[in-house]
Amino acid sequence: MDQEVQTSHAAAPVHPGGESPLRFVWGVLATGLAVLYTVPLAIAAAVSAVLGKPRGVTWCGRTWGRIIIRTAGVKVAMEGLENLDHVGSFVLVANHQSLFDILAVLAYFPRPVRFIAKKELLKIPIFGFALKKGDHIVIDRKQGGQAIRKAVEVAQSGMCIVFFAEGHRFSDNQVHRFNPGAAWLALLTKLPCVPMAIGDSAAIMPRGAKVVVPGRTMRMMVGAPIPTESLQASDRNKLTRQLEQTVRDLLARLGTASG
Repeated sequence: MDQEVQTSHAAAPVHPGGESPLRFVWGVLATGLAVLYTVPLAIAAAVSAVLGKPRGVTWCGRTWGRIIIRTAGVKVAMEGLENLDHVGSFVLVANHQSLFDILAVLAYFPRPVRFIAKKELLKIPIFGFALKKGDHIVIDRKQGGQAIRKAVEVAQSGMCIVFFAEGHRFSDNQVHRFNPGAAWLALLTKLPCVPMAIGDSAAIMPRGAKVVVPGRTMRMMVGAPIPTESLQASDRNKLTRQLEQTVRDLLARLGTASG
C-alpha cells in the first residue's frame, strides 16, 4: 500500500489560522493544483461512463483522490480493513468532516465505490456531468424512484455505496445525528451496512475553508459489517441509531473525539 496510507496515533486538530506562511503558500498551491487536476479527470470519468467503462470511472476517481492527497502532503491512516475480507457489496456508512473524506475513500478504499450525492452538485460544470454519468446516486426528492432503482443497479454491479449519514460536513470531530437514508437503502437492497469513522480530516480542510492545510494526517476506522437480511422496514430507525453509535464508538477508539 502507498506510503500515504499508514497507521499512526491521533493528533489534536490544527486550525488554519495557526499555520506558518510557508505552509499557507503550500496550501494555496495545493488547492489551485487540485482544481487543475479535477477538470481533465472529470472529463475522462464522464467519457468512460458514457462508453460504459465503469473501471475507467473508478480509475479516474482513484487517481483524482491520490494526486490531490499527495500534492497536499496528507497521510491517510486506515484501520479495520480486515472486516471486509468476506463481504461482497455493502453500504458504507460514515461521518463527514471534510472534502478530503471523499478523496481518501476514492483513493485508498480497497473496493470500487459510488457515492450518494446531493442534486446540487450536478450544477458544478464538468464535475456534475461526470457525477451523473459515473453511476453515482444523485438524490432528488421529486424523483425518488429513480434513485432507488439506480442504487439497486449499482449494488448488483458489485459496487459499494458510500453514504455520509449526517447529511453534511461537521468540523468539530464529533459524530452528529444520522439521517435514516443509509439504513433505508440497506434495508431496501438487503446489503450489509459497514460503519466507518473518519477523524482529523477537518484539520485539513474544514467546512467553509477555501484553502487546504497541508502536511496533516487523517484517520479512518472500518467496523464490522451489520447484516440486514432479516430486518424489516420497521427496523430503519433502530438500525440508524445502531450505525450512529457504532461510528461514534469507532471515532472514540481512534482517539480523535473532542468530547
